[in-house]
Amino acid sequence: MATFVWRGKTISGAPQTGEVTFDTQEEVLNFLRRKKIAITSIQEKPKEVKLSLGLRKKVSTKDLAIFTRQFATMINAGLPLVQCLEILSKQTEKPHFRKIIADVMHDVETGSTLAEALGKHNSVFDQLFVNMVESGEAGGILDDILLRLAAYIEKSEALKRKVKSAMMYPTVVLVVALGAATFMLLFIIPTFTKMFADFGGELPLPTKMVMTLSGIIRGYWWAIGGSIVGLVLGFKAYYKTEGGKRVIDKLQLRMPILGQVLRKSAIARFTRTLGTLIKSGVPILTGLDITARTAGNKVISESVMKTRASIREGETLATPLKQCDVFPAMVVQMIAVGEETGALDEMLKKIADFYDDEVDTAVETLTSVIEPVMIVVMGVIVGGMVVAMYLPMFKLISVVAG
Repeated sequence: MATFVWRGKTISGAPQTGEVTFDTQEEVLNFLRRKKIAITSIQEKPKEVKLSLGLRKKVSTKDLAIFTRQFATMINAGLPLVQCLEILSKQTEKPHFRKIIADVMHDVETGSTLAEALGKHNSVFDQLFVNMVESGEAGGILDDILLRLAAYIEKSEALKRKVKSAMMYPTVVLVVALGAATFMLLFIIPTFTKMFADFGGELPLPTKMVMTLSGIIRGYWWAIGGSIVGLVLGFKAYYKTEGGKRVIDKLQLRMPILGQVLRKSAIARFTRTLGTLIKSGVPILTGLDITARTAGNKVISESVMKTRASIREGETLATPLKQCDVFPAMVVQMIAVGEETGALDEMLKKIADFYDDEVDTAVETLTSVIEPVMIVVMGVIVGGMVVAMYLPMFKLISVVAG
């Protein structure tokens, strides 16, 4: 499609100008005539040459949640679908997202359903979003569905932030400790080494070890740096494979304390996603397929897909989940009760809310346990090197004093 710049006048004679995206100039003319605009000129906008520098344009979760909530409010107020999209495209700040909304509006104008138009931009609107919108269109409750989607997106983002905060603290402390140790080994220890060489005599073993480590890092920093980069790239490549992702995700779930945070957040995501889909009228098999794709953990995803296969053969949801080692007995029992009472969506929501609170508690526990551990680790690394460098001085002082 091409972008056209047009000028014209309204019925009252007021001058108007704007930009639209269509395949041909004829489509632009038809579009403006429907808006009752007398056209004075239409020109195709020259294409801009931009250097992407390999950066991907992404729409943030916050922007998507705001778009969804505003969309729902305007539909609930009775505005036509195309007009809602036009308003949203104009008020969106990010050019990339603005263009996507404009493309969706164009597709809807030309006869596509909203779900079909959104489905063309799967980098922004995932399967869950598209399927829920499709159910909302079919049931005539699009505004209600969009409000549920906005609430789901906001809660999912809050859950991600909790997990990131749990992993951020120990990572930052460890990086600081290693950075301080590396700085000492590269710039401070060599000064002591030269001084001790001038003194002569036998050095204590800890001092020798620190001096040797300093010499290795200074002499082979390029090999050490290359090895670290190689390990990181190798880890990423391994994690991209099916087997690698399965092994690493399983290890993550089994990690002490942090594994509990990841497990509880995965259960909260699974139950909230499935509950939102079922309440919106999406068939349970489709819902499980979408939930498996958005689980964020290979072990959870495979368990959900096994559950889906069992349900296809006539099983209930609770029975195959019980056979998996992933879901606690409480979750399985609550799902079983939800199935029996016909309120599965509400029961899944209750489980998700419960595990959101559990994630908060697990993050607090993780922080309270890791904080003293990381302080001890940092003290041992940095303090150990300082003591090792001062041992010869203590020995020298004792000799002089004697």
